[in-house]
Amino acid sequence: MKQNHLIFILGGARSGKSHFAESWARTHSRDVLYVATAQAHDDDMQDRIAHHRSQRPAKWHTIETPIETGQAITQHLQTASYDTILLDCVTFLAANILLSMPEDIPQQQVNEAILDEIESLLTAIKQSTATWLVVSNEVGLGVVPPTVLGRHYRDALGRANQRIAQAADQVIFMIAGLPCTLKPFAE
Repeated sequence: MKQNHLIFILGGARSGKSHFAESWARTHSRDVLYVATAQAHDDDMQDRIAHHRSQRPAKWHTIETPIETGQAITQHLQTASYDTILLDCVTFLAANILLSMPEDIPQQQVNEAILDEIESLLTAIKQSTATWLVVSNEVGLGVVPPTVLGRHYRDALGRANQRIAQAADQVIFMIAGLPCTLKPFAE
């Protein structure tokens, strides 16, 4: 099975990550699967999710999978085919996993749970013929979080981002809506 490439798109909050990924998919794709990981736990998140939904073309297929995302995608791809899969985003996926665990869980277990999910996602990518756009936040550029849970999250997401970047064919860092290529695609 031919494997297309993985484009990993990182950046801070409101850096233009999702817009960049969606624009890329609109320009380069015919059949898009949009994989959403956010959960609407409050009114603000409900509004954000509604806004994201309204921005996507109606012809794109969407699956919402807050955890076990790699498995959900693999299962979905058994009955459907896409030339592009856009996952938005690893940031929420990691948060969803962390928040499903006890608050006093050791950092190592958090890391393992999130990295297991990332490996499942990378397996789905390897088995697919689609081009993948994977979006995540870079959370390591700010202050050290004041809580243990915040530090666990920052550290685990940082490790997850490193693993995805290592596997990616291209890594783009978004700053103020501008894409900066960190790892160019080598053809």
